[in-house]
Amino acid sequence: MDKAEYREALHRAQINLVDLQRHLIAKEKRLLVILEGRDAAGKDGTIKRIVEHLSPRETRVVALGKPNDRDRASWYFQRWVTHLPANGEMALFNRSWYNRAGVERVMGFCSDAQYEAFLGDVGAFERILGEDGLVLLKYYLDISKDEQIERLEERTKSPLTSWKISPIDAVAVEKWDDYSAARNRMLDETCTPLPWRVVKGDSKRRARLAVIHDILRSVENAGYTHAVPDADPDRFCLWDTPGTAPDFLAS
Repeated sequence: MDKAEYREALHRAQINLVDLQRHLIAKEKRLLVILEGRDAAGKDGTIKRIVEHLSPRETRVVALGKPNDRDRASWYFQRWVTHLPANGEMALFNRSWYNRAGVERVMGFCSDAQYEAFLGDVGAFERILGEDGLVLLKYYLDISKDEQIERLEERTKSPLTSWKISPIDAVAVEKWDDYSAARNRMLDETCTPLPWRVVKGDSKRRARLAVIHDILRSVENAGYTHAVPDADPDRFCLWDTPGTAPDFLAS
Protein backbone atom coordinates (compact mmCIF):
# COMPACT_ATOMS: atom_id res chain seq x y z
CA MET A 1 0.00 0.00 0.00
CA ASP A 2 1.58 3.28 -1.08
CA LYS A 3 1.59 6.32 1.19
CA ALA A 4 -1.10 8.27 -0.67
CA GLU A 5 -3.54 5.35 -0.66
CA TYR A 6 -2.83 4.72 3.01
CA ARG A 7 -3.34 8.33 4.04
CA GLU A 8 -6.66 8.52 2.22
CA ALA A 9 -7.91 5.27 3.78
CA LEU A 10 -6.69 6.30 7.23
CA HIS A 11 -8.39 9.70 6.94
CA ARG A 12 -11.75 8.06 6.20
CA ALA A 13 -11.25 5.56 9.03
CA GLN A 14 -10.37 8.28 11.53
CA ILE A 15 -13.50 10.26 10.60
CA ASN A 16 -15.47 7.11 11.36
CA LEU A 17 -13.66 6.78 14.69
CA VAL A 18 -14.89 10.26 15.61
CA ASP A 19 -18.40 9.10 14.69
CA LEU A 20 -17.86 6.06 16.90
CA GLN A 21 -16.80 8.21 19.83
CA ARG A 22 -19.90 10.38 19.49
CA HIS A 23 -21.98 7.20 19.51
CA LEU A 24 -20.27 5.85 22.65
CA ILE A 25 -20.86 9.14 24.47
CA ALA A 26 -24.47 9.50 23.36
CA LYS A 27 -25.36 5.91 24.27
CA GLU A 28 -23.16 5.82 27.40
CA LYS A 29 -21.35 2.74 26.14
CA ARG A 30 -17.98 1.47 27.36
CA LEU A 31 -15.38 0.16 24.91
CA LEU A 32 -12.13 -1.56 25.84
CA VAL A 33 -9.60 -2.44 23.13
CA ILE A 34 -6.73 -4.75 24.12
CA LEU A 35 -3.68 -4.91 21.86
CA GLU A 36 -1.26 -7.78 22.35
CA GLY A 37 1.44 -9.15 20.07
CA ARG A 38 5.10 -9.86 19.63
CA ASP A 39 7.68 -7.23 20.47
CA ALA A 40 7.82 -4.63 17.65
CA ALA A 41 4.54 -5.89 16.16
CA GLY A 42 3.16 -2.36 15.81
CA LYS A 43 0.96 -1.88 18.87
CA ASP A 44 2.22 1.64 19.63
CA GLY A 45 1.76 2.86 16.07
CA THR A 46 -1.72 1.37 15.79
CA ILE A 47 -2.87 2.98 19.04
CA LYS A 48 -1.42 6.33 17.96
CA ARG A 49 -3.52 6.31 14.77
CA ILE A 50 -6.67 5.28 16.65
CA VAL A 51 -6.54 8.07 19.23
CA GLU A 52 -4.99 10.79 17.04
CA HIS A 53 -8.20 12.78 16.53
CA LEU A 54 -10.31 11.57 19.45
CA SER A 55 -11.23 13.55 22.53
CA PRO A 56 -8.65 12.94 25.28
CA ARG A 57 -11.36 13.37 27.90
CA GLU A 58 -13.17 10.24 26.74
CA THR A 59 -10.16 8.29 25.44
CA ARG A 60 -7.49 6.70 27.59
CA VAL A 61 -4.39 4.74 26.66
CA VAL A 62 -3.10 2.40 29.37
CA ALA A 63 0.41 0.94 29.27
CA LEU A 64 1.32 -0.27 32.75
CA GLY A 65 4.91 -0.79 33.85
CA LYS A 66 6.34 -3.50 36.03
CA PRO A 67 4.11 -4.51 38.95
CA ASN A 68 5.19 -3.08 42.31
CA ASP A 69 5.22 -4.94 45.62
CA ARG A 70 1.57 -4.11 46.31
CA ASP A 71 0.55 -5.26 42.82
CA ARG A 72 2.32 -8.57 43.36
CA ALA A 73 0.53 -8.99 46.70
CA SER A 74 -2.93 -8.30 45.19
CA TRP A 75 -5.43 -10.18 43.04
CA TYR A 76 -3.77 -10.47 39.64
CA PHE A 77 -6.48 -8.60 37.69
CA GLN A 78 -6.79 -5.82 40.27
CA ARG A 79 -4.24 -3.39 38.82
CA TRP A 80 -6.17 -3.25 35.52
CA VAL A 81 -9.67 -2.91 36.95
CA THR A 82 -9.13 0.72 37.96
CA HIS A 83 -8.31 1.58 34.32
CA LEU A 84 -11.47 0.11 32.79
CA PRO A 85 -13.55 2.68 30.87
CA ALA A 86 -16.60 4.39 32.35
CA ASN A 87 -19.78 5.20 30.41
CA GLY A 88 -19.02 7.07 27.19
CA GLU A 89 -15.33 6.20 27.27
CA MET A 90 -12.93 4.17 25.15
CA ALA A 91 -9.82 2.68 26.74
CA LEU A 92 -6.95 1.08 24.86
CA PHE A 93 -4.65 -1.31 26.70
CA ASN A 94 -1.15 -1.54 25.25
CA ARG A 95 -0.61 -5.02 26.67
CA SER A 96 -2.91 -6.22 29.41
CA TRP A 97 -3.58 -9.02 31.86
CA TYR A 98 -2.44 -11.31 29.04
CA ASN A 99 1.13 -10.48 30.06
CA ARG A 100 0.82 -13.54 32.27
CA ALA A 101 0.23 -15.83 29.29
CA GLY A 102 2.99 -14.21 27.22
CA VAL A 103 6.07 -12.44 28.51
CA GLU A 104 5.64 -13.59 32.12
CA ARG A 105 5.38 -17.21 30.99
CA VAL A 106 8.31 -17.05 28.58
CA MET A 107 10.61 -15.03 30.83
CA GLY A 108 9.82 -16.98 33.99
CA PHE A 109 8.23 -14.04 35.81
CA CYS A 110 5.37 -16.21 37.08
CA SER A 111 5.15 -19.74 38.44
CA ASP A 112 3.57 -22.65 36.58
CA ALA A 113 0.70 -22.55 39.10
CA GLN A 114 0.09 -18.84 38.50
CA TYR A 115 0.15 -19.37 34.74
CA GLU A 116 -2.33 -22.26 34.84
CA ALA A 117 -4.59 -20.36 37.25
CA PHE A 118 -4.65 -17.39 34.89
CA LEU A 119 -5.69 -19.51 31.91
CA GLY A 120 -8.48 -20.97 34.03
CA ASP A 121 -9.69 -17.64 35.43
CA VAL A 122 -9.46 -15.14 32.59
CA GLY A 123 -12.54 -16.39 30.75
CA ALA A 124 -14.73 -15.96 33.83
CA PHE A 125 -13.27 -12.49 34.45
CA GLU A 126 -14.02 -11.36 30.89
CA ARG A 127 -17.48 -12.90 31.03
CA ILE A 128 -18.27 -10.75 34.08
CA LEU A 129 -17.09 -7.64 32.24
CA GLY A 130 -19.26 -8.49 29.23
CA GLU A 131 -22.33 -9.18 31.35
CA ASP A 132 -21.84 -5.76 32.95
CA GLY A 133 -22.11 -4.12 29.53
CA LEU A 134 -18.46 -3.59 28.63
CA VAL A 135 -17.61 -4.08 24.94
CA LEU A 136 -14.22 -5.82 24.92
CA LEU A 137 -12.18 -6.38 21.75
CA LYS A 138 -8.94 -8.39 21.90
CA TYR A 139 -6.32 -8.03 19.14
CA TYR A 140 -3.13 -10.00 18.61
CA LEU A 141 -0.68 -8.45 16.12
CA ASP A 142 1.65 -11.03 14.65
CA ILE A 143 4.77 -10.53 12.53
CA SER A 144 7.33 -12.77 10.88
CA LYS A 145 10.69 -13.44 12.50
CA ASP A 146 12.59 -11.54 9.79
CA GLU A 147 10.31 -8.54 10.23
CA GLN A 148 10.82 -8.54 13.99
CA ILE A 149 14.59 -8.65 13.59
CA GLU A 150 14.51 -5.72 11.17
CA ARG A 151 12.27 -3.59 13.37
CA LEU A 152 14.26 -4.23 16.53
CA GLU A 153 17.45 -3.29 14.71
CA GLU A 154 15.83 -0.09 13.45
CA ARG A 155 14.91 0.84 17.01
CA THR A 156 18.50 0.67 18.17
CA LYS A 157 19.67 2.95 15.36
CA SER A 158 17.11 5.74 15.75
CA PRO A 159 17.44 8.30 18.57
CA LEU A 160 13.65 8.70 18.42
CA THR A 161 12.83 5.04 19.10
CA SER A 162 15.81 3.77 21.07
CA TRP A 163 13.84 4.34 24.29
CA LYS A 164 11.66 1.37 23.32
CA ILE A 165 14.53 -1.10 23.67
CA SER A 166 14.35 -3.16 26.85
CA PRO A 167 16.10 -6.28 28.20
CA ILE A 168 13.03 -8.26 27.12
CA ASP A 169 13.38 -6.96 23.54
CA ALA A 170 17.00 -8.10 23.57
CA VAL A 171 15.97 -11.77 23.88
CA ALA A 172 12.74 -11.60 21.83
CA VAL A 173 14.33 -13.21 18.76
CA GLU A 174 16.30 -15.73 20.83
CA LYS A 175 13.06 -16.88 22.49
CA TRP A 176 11.00 -16.79 19.28
CA ASP A 177 9.87 -20.42 19.52
CA ASP A 178 8.94 -20.06 23.19
CA TYR A 179 6.82 -17.01 22.39
CA SER A 180 5.16 -18.89 19.53
CA ALA A 181 4.23 -21.77 21.82
CA ALA A 182 2.91 -19.40 24.51
CA ARG A 183 0.94 -17.43 21.91
CA ASN A 184 -0.69 -20.54 20.45
CA ARG A 185 -1.81 -21.84 23.81
CA MET A 186 -3.07 -18.43 24.90
CA LEU A 187 -5.11 -17.90 21.74
CA ASP A 188 -6.53 -21.43 21.87
CA GLU A 189 -7.47 -21.48 25.54
CA THR A 190 -8.72 -17.90 25.92
CA CYS A 191 -10.74 -17.45 22.70
CA THR A 192 -13.99 -17.94 24.60
CA PRO A 193 -16.22 -16.34 25.71
CA LEU A 194 -14.59 -13.45 23.81
CA PRO A 195 -12.74 -14.22 20.56
CA TRP A 196 -9.28 -13.08 19.58
CA ARG A 197 -8.82 -10.93 16.52
CA VAL A 198 -5.51 -11.89 14.90
CA VAL A 199 -3.88 -9.42 12.49
CA LYS A 200 -0.92 -10.01 10.18
CA GLY A 201 1.34 -7.07 10.97
CA ASP A 202 4.27 -7.24 8.54
CA SER A 203 2.76 -4.27 6.69
CA LYS A 204 2.30 -1.58 9.35
CA ARG A 205 -0.10 0.44 7.22
CA ARG A 206 -2.41 -2.45 6.39
CA ALA A 207 -2.29 -3.75 9.97
CA ARG A 208 -3.31 -0.39 11.41
CA LEU A 209 -6.24 -0.15 9.01
CA ALA A 210 -7.26 -3.76 9.70
CA VAL A 211 -7.54 -3.06 13.42
CA ILE A 212 -9.37 0.25 13.00
CA HIS A 213 -11.83 -1.17 10.48
CA ASP A 214 -12.59 -4.13 12.73
CA ILE A 215 -13.23 -1.85 15.70
CA LEU A 216 -15.68 0.08 13.55
CA ARG A 217 -17.40 -3.09 12.32
CA SER A 218 -17.71 -4.36 15.90
CA VAL A 219 -19.90 -1.46 17.08
CA GLU A 220 -23.18 -1.40 15.19
CA ASN A 221 -25.45 1.54 14.42
CA ALA A 222 -22.78 4.17 15.06
CA GLY A 223 -23.76 6.24 12.00
CA TYR A 224 -20.46 6.21 10.17
CA THR A 225 -19.73 8.87 7.58
CA HIS A 226 -17.85 6.46 5.32
CA ALA A 227 -18.42 2.82 4.41
CA VAL A 228 -16.29 0.39 6.43
CA PRO A 229 -14.39 -2.16 4.28
CA ASP A 230 -14.83 -5.88 4.83
CA ALA A 231 -12.06 -7.81 6.55
CA ASP A 232 -9.22 -9.20 4.43
CA PRO A 233 -8.94 -12.93 5.27
CA ASP A 234 -5.28 -12.86 4.24
CA ARG A 235 -4.55 -10.35 7.02
CA PHE A 236 -7.30 -10.81 9.59
CA CYS A 237 -8.76 -13.80 11.42
CA LEU A 238 -11.43 -14.06 14.09
CA TRP A 239 -10.10 -16.79 16.40
CA ASP A 240 -13.22 -17.93 18.28
CA THR A 241 -12.68 -21.70 18.31
CA PRO A 242 -9.63 -23.65 19.50
CA GLY A 243 -7.49 -24.79 16.59
CA THR A 244 -8.57 -22.07 14.15
CA ALA A 245 -5.10 -20.63 13.50
CA PRO A 246 -4.91 -18.59 10.27
CA ASP A 247 -2.46 -19.59 7.56
CA PHE A 248 -0.57 -16.31 7.96
CA LEU A 249 0.29 -16.89 11.64
CA ALA A 250 4.08 -16.90 12.06
CA SER A 251 5.43 -20.22 13.30
